[in-house]
Amino acid sequence: MAASSPTLNDDAAATLFAAGIAARFAGRRGADIFWTASQFDLYAPGLEQSGLKPAAILYAQGMKDNIVLAMAEDALRDGSFACVIAEVKAADQTATRRLQLAASDGSTPVLLYRRHRRLDRCPLSSLSSAMTRWRIGCTPSAPLPHPGVGRARWLVELVRQRNGNPFSLELEACDDTGRLALPAAAPDRAIATGRAAIQAA
Repeated sequence: MAASSPTLNDDAAATLFAAGIAARFAGRRGADIFWTASQFDLYAPGLEQSGLKPAAILYAQGMKDNIVLAMAEDALRDGSFACVIAEVKAADQTATRRLQLAASDGSTPVLLYRRHRRLDRCPLSSLSSAMTRWRIGCTPSAPLPHPGVGRARWLVELVRQRNGNPFSLELEACDDTGRLALPAAAPDRAIATGRAAIQAA
């Protein structure tokens, strides 16, 4: 997965999207989350608003991407975590294949958040063995009838998936249980090609 752009808003949206998914896995499995990155710019209260409690996260920092990927692989093979999140700027197809195999061996889901390295290139353009590729960005929230800030909204794009078609849809940001929501007056979602089915959770 990646942010739609290198802006702080889209980067935060992608981070909170990952946090919400991880929170759902943690709730189902009753286990902790392993989150590893080369630079820590996470904001614990923000993660908690997406349902991911600080006490449920084990953080690990690596100096380089290859160290982050190695720690993620070890955590996946360990099999005791509800979910593993790894933030990197570069991961080749071999590295993503190793993560996929480790996730399968440990029966643990993994979210690889590819941070932007260059302004003119989407991180998802690199070869990858990932089952799905997601791009997350911000969209304007719905206007309120009174002064204030509405629930954040994201444009969630499934750029690629195995044996399926890409699609995009607008969602309201994760609540404090990690659940996403369709806006009350959601327009028809855009499908890139063909038909794609969504299972609402």
